[in-house]
Amino acid sequence: MNAPSDIKSYMLEVGRRARAASREVARADTDTKNRALFAAAKAVRRDAKKLLAANSEDVKSARAAGKDAAFIDRLTLTEKTIEGMAEGLEQVAKLPDPVGEISELKEQPSGIKVGRMRVPLGVIGIIYESRPNVTADAAALCLKAGNACILRGGSEAVRSNMAIAACVHAGLNSAGLPEDAVQVIETADRTAVGMLLSMNEYVDIIVPRGGKDLIERVMRESRIPMIKHLDGVCHVYIDERADLEKAIRIADNAKTQRYGVCNAMETLLVAEKIAPKVLPRLAKIYADKGVELRGDEKSRALVSGMKPATEEDWYAEYLAPILAVRVVRDLSAAIEHIAKYGSQHTDAIVTEDEASARRFLREVDSSSVLVNASTRFADGFEYGLGAEIGISTDKLHARGPVGLEGLTSQKYVVFGSGQIRA
Repeated sequence: MNAPSDIKSYMLEVGRRARAASREVARADTDTKNRALFAAAKAVRRDAKKLLAANSEDVKSARAAGKDAAFIDRLTLTEKTIEGMAEGLEQVAKLPDPVGEISELKEQPSGIKVGRMRVPLGVIGIIYESRPNVTADAAALCLKAGNACILRGGSEAVRSNMAIAACVHAGLNSAGLPEDAVQVIETADRTAVGMLLSMNEYVDIIVPRGGKDLIERVMRESRIPMIKHLDGVCHVYIDERADLEKAIRIADNAKTQRYGVCNAMETLLVAEKIAPKVLPRLAKIYADKGVELRGDEKSRALVSGMKPATEEDWYAEYLAPILAVRVVRDLSAAIEHIAKYGSQHTDAIVTEDEASARRFLREVDSSSVLVNASTRFADGFEYGLGAEIGISTDKLHARGPVGLEGLTSQKYVVFGSGQIRA
């Protein structure tokens, strides 16, 4: 791979090509887009060894650079994750195509019929860090929703991203669609990010996926609307009327199923009436799995050896085997804690009381709110979206896992039979 020497000219050319490709993809029919996705999935499986080899080089370089375990986990591809990429491409192909769908068609007193049609956004710029599977997920969703995309992955995953993009290009070619519909930026120069964020004549939406520093930079510099989330400070609240065994399974899974992901639980809240029954058992499970607990005074009174939590711990997104624990008076106190310290990402309640569950659903202002289920379900694949472009904690346009519908907009369409306005 030869990095471009003139970043500005290179990025402008990428933008021009993406805009041209977006018009072709927008008018492609569903069968054509699906053929491209199935062919890309076939190429991913065919080239699995090439993908693993490219990723191995990326992981080796990341280890040499001193990256931590959570970073390496996000970067690493396995046979299972590669198969997951292929399945994700196929699942998106099998989903209903939102483009062209007309809804809310109503006849007005004038006799005209007014409705809303789903249309592509156009060109989507996606800036992400160490997860190479984003390349396949983003390409699939953008393509099915009729968009072109410009992908700027982190320098640590450049070999993996280019290898995956080659599989996607094979799929596009087989269906007669332009390769420029999915472009991976071929330079690690940070100037390219700044250029991408300023190219509002070519790029319609920016989606940043990565750490806090990346997203804060994009928020500062972007001249283009964004779909984003900043932190994943996710809570599980165990209510006083929770089923004990259910609560233990959920709180264990929400934290330990995988640490370095944005929907992992970072703070456990427990009602004081049930805390003596549930916290010691959970503490034993966490200790056996190497999870460090940082608790308030009431939690530490129930679990020996728990470290004191600081004010910063309640705001922390650890992405690591560390968990903040607080015993709260009741549901109201839990909701107040989440409102103050949460990031409006994903929060869950464990309870057998329907009134408490419904109150939690109404009052917790997060993009995903769950009852009696692990926060780890807050994911496009698990929500039936096929894959996700990211999770949005914004309140406009898209919120929660962003799938096909979130990558389209709507325009009004009007059907008449010769009416003129008096």
